[in-house]
Amino acid sequence: MKYPTAALAAAIALASGPAALAQTQINVLRVVVNPEQEAYLEQIARDFEAQRDGVTVTFDYVANEAYKARLPTLLQSNAAPDIFYSWGGQTVVEQVEAGFLQPIDDHLPEGFRETIPEAGLQAYEVEGQLYGLPQYATEVVLWANRELTEQAGIDLDAIQTWDDFLGAVQTIKDAGITPIIAGGQDKWPLHFYWSYLALRHGGPDIVTNAMAGENGGFENEAFIEAGREFLRLVELEPFQPGFISTTYETASGMFADGAGAFHLMGDWDYLPMRERSTSGEGLPDEQLAIISFPTVAEPLAEGGNEATLGGINGWAVSASAEPEAIEFLAFMMSAENQREAGAQELFIPIAIDTSDAMENPFYVQVARNIEASSYHQIFLDQFLGASVGATINDISADLAQGTITPEDAAAQVEEAWDFR
Repeated sequence: MKYPTAALAAAIALASGPAALAQTQINVLRVVVNPEQEAYLEQIARDFEAQRDGVTVTFDYVANEAYKARLPTLLQSNAAPDIFYSWGGQTVVEQVEAGFLQPIDDHLPEGFRETIPEAGLQAYEVEGQLYGLPQYATEVVLWANRELTEQAGIDLDAIQTWDDFLGAVQTIKDAGITPIIAGGQDKWPLHFYWSYLALRHGGPDIVTNAMAGENGGFENEAFIEAGREFLRLVELEPFQPGFISTTYETASGMFADGAGAFHLMGDWDYLPMRERSTSGEGLPDEQLAIISFPTVAEPLAEGGNEATLGGINGWAVSASAEPEAIEFLAFMMSAENQREAGAQELFIPIAIDTSDAMENPFYVQVARNIEASSYHQIFLDQFLGASVGATINDISADLAQGTITPEDAAAQVEEAWDFR
């Protein structure tokens, strides 16, 4: 028996039943997380699927450096993820200009924007339109090993200024203890020093002014002074032997194994550092402390000593994503799911009034630091876009090895910005 084409299609659909219903696959790409965060995200995916017939959500996880390398290629291909992890800032602007992202405001639930702080939304906003959503804020802090600092006779509460910190580093080294563990191979952990010192000296507007070409751009004296102050630390030889060939992950585990007194890293390292340690347990809470990045005694501008450096991390939506992907993003970012993340101590949620379930003292301290800061600067290697960010990481690694002058470092960043 022969069927007309339309009748044949109808017969096949009728015979196949539910399997013929339209299926929507939402692919989410994220930098690798610890098992606890992965379980949290997977549960959100299953909960969403239970509410949406025919929708499947799949998470893929890629290591940090591989993620940064692969994402630009993926966004230009037919294999682009629907939703992907994003650090916000200038990178989002560049992705919008390249046509890789889509505006999402029209697909968000009514009143959803009001649940997110404006500062968080701005990280994913381009010319008044949202292209993604923030999920959490992070702060770069000095993690300290109390046992080692006490062994060297260091009072952590007395470390307030950069000179205080340099003095502590020398005292710790004189006691035969490695002062700082650093993952120099990946470079970005070293850019925290240069970035923080520039912020301290130049104030909250130093980066945006430089982007606008004002006051010498990235050759402003604040950036040069940041290089000089970083070199004062480098001259003390504070890092572990072979730091420049040590990855972030290895350095994280080394600190958790008790290999050094300090580790300049984000609050996000609390759980991962333990899992990367030899024992898988790391340092107990009572042996850990965090202190804010030191202030500078004579800043060149006001306000920088009260600022924080970190991330407003979240998600962006690709241009090819279906509306269901935006619905899932809003579901993932709901106050209920954000509060659960805080309760599980996975990260500091950014949604308004959702951090009340947190009990971890380190997370609570970071939340208070960010709340009290005069300005929260997003990591410069992300805020300024991929090409300029790579230059900042390069010059930071060069400064850490003492192979570049502060003036040349600032000039290279300015050149990268001009030719981005």
